[in-house]
Amino acid sequence: MKQYSGYLIDLDGTTYYGKRRIPTAELFIQELLARDIPFKFLTNNATRQIHQIQQMLEQDYDLPVKDSHIYTSIIAMVNYLQHHHPDAELFVIGEEPLKTELRQAGFTISQDRSADVVVQALNRQTNYEELAMATQAILNGATFLVTNTDQLIPTADGLYPSSGATTAFLKHATSIEPIVMGKPHAPIIEGALEQLGLPKDEVLMIGDNYQTDIQVGIQNGVDTLLVLTGVTQKEEVPHLPVAPTYVVDNLSQWMDKI
Repeated sequence: MKQYSGYLIDLDGTTYYGKRRIPTAELFIQELLARDIPFKFLTNNATRQIHQIQQMLEQDYDLPVKDSHIYTSIIAMVNYLQHHHPDAELFVIGEEPLKTELRQAGFTISQDRSADVVVQALNRQTNYEELAMATQAILNGATFLVTNTDQLIPTADGLYPSSGATTAFLKHATSIEPIVMGKPHAPIIEGALEQLGLPKDEVLMIGDNYQTDIQVGIQNGVDTLLVLTGVTQKEEVPHLPVAPTYVVDNLSQWMDKI
């Protein structure tokens, strides 16, 4: 069994499930903290800033992690813009945490059809006028960037459409394919690995969702551990097109391999 120097860990479905705690995951992460093993939480969530996620993990799940343990699709977006569009004027479809991070990074948000880049995430208050303006900006030549294309988001009232539904609207309206930051795409895992400071062959990606968590590893040359505490079910495993490197029922089964 290969020994890993660091870990990338999904949040919802892996570390917790909705508002339900997963004690085996908490014990695993507490062990990483106790042994000072490098890790980062990797999340597509673009509706919370890092400090908000850190507070949630500490207060609700007894995980005394630091901001530096968290890498989100918002941070992947900021890093991508800094590398590829450092002086761009932005049109943003997204909620306040995303806009705050972009402003703090020095970007100007214009909400104008002449913007250089359209940045799209989940915005639960979006409307037709905002979508129409973003469509016009993309048709005028703006680069189309998306934090994540998650299809659905769980709520107390059931599943609601997530960021990917907005992406589908804009793709259909413009016939333009966006560049996506979040899992399973490369920017989020490349940025997290850079911050982790470890080569990809020494890192294990842990997650519950084959289509996002496991595929981001498979597509980017990182070993994967599918944990059966969330989206992907045990009966699906034999039929997966490319097998994860490892599969466990829960993270207690990986404790002796840390």
